[in-house]
Amino acid sequence: MNTPTSSPAAPPDQGAASTSSPLPRIAVLATGGTIAGAAPDATNTSGYQAGVVGVEQLLSVVPALSTVARIAPEQVASVDSKDMAMSLWTTLAQRVNALLAADEIDGVVITHGTDTLEETAYLLHLTVKSDKPVVLTAAMRPASALSADGPLNLLNAVTVAGHAASRGQGVLVAFNNRIHSARDVVKTSTYAVDAFHSPEIGALGWVQDGRVEYQRAVVRPHTLGTGFTIGAAWQHVEVVASYAGVSRIAVDALVAAGVRGIVVAGTGNGSIHASMQQALADAASQGIAVVRSSRVGSGHVMRNGAAADDALGFVSAGSLNPYKARVLLMLALAAGVTGPAALQKTFDTY
Repeated sequence: MNTPTSSPAAPPDQGAASTSSPLPRIAVLATGGTIAGAAPDATNTSGYQAGVVGVEQLLSVVPALSTVARIAPEQVASVDSKDMAMSLWTTLAQRVNALLAADEIDGVVITHGTDTLEETAYLLHLTVKSDKPVVLTAAMRPASALSADGPLNLLNAVTVAGHAASRGQGVLVAFNNRIHSARDVVKTSTYAVDAFHSPEIGALGWVQDGRVEYQRAVVRPHTLGTGFTIGAAWQHVEVVASYAGVSRIAVDALVAAGVRGIVVAGTGNGSIHASMQQALADAASQGIAVVRSSRVGSGHVMRNGAAADDALGFVSAGSLNPYKARVLLMLALAAGVTGPAALQKTFDTY
């Protein structure tokens, strides 16, 4: 990592370089992923190895970065994000908080794999303790590919992180010229470079050719507005899915394994097959937190819309998908939030 030596910098106007003040100092933390992937030839966009290109090489192919920020690079990990682990989440969140506490750092960009990017982003959205910008970015094509999308995404992410309007917006995702809130964004394609969207309410804004523009602001509490921290023991929470003919076997096995919480990816408005619903009700009666989400991909789960939540002891995830609901439930349980009423208030808040 380059050691910061400069005083705090004013963000450039609309992301362009300023001639009257130093450029912002942005820490770029690399974790691996497709953006750092390499394949045998330039036409291969699926048979590649993720996380093999180091952060210095990623930065070297984007010389325009020097016109928008002073970069402090650091290699935090080199993983395929499908293998993201709680231990790495802990390391990453603690490192981001340490960097943002330094006056010399004006923002953080994280390069990440696309598979679990939305989960990592939401975790940081709830646990970063600073109003300085944190921006995640990624790529759908490896660094070795013809028309690789990583370099422009990286340039745009650094531009967003250095922009004054990004401060106080929580954790952001810059991808394919759009700026998304970590709470809203989801991966929607297995192959397209336009793979990330905020399907329910849309992107926050856009970034192009050095210009950053926000169309709306984040409303729900985040970062400094939450009581969640990294450091407590991770709570065991798993995800199950409801579908035609599902049995109660998976739920019963998880209960026997000692889980603290279960998130169900229900059909439609979070509805659950009768067999699984009974198993989940039995789990809730034993003090296991049960959260109803939906496998649909957009929309929100209405409380009591699919079942008598109060009678069964279930919690509605609202507009959070099952995987983000799991993140919030783990953090809530670690913070000592228990019982359906308290957990429902938490889901309604964040």
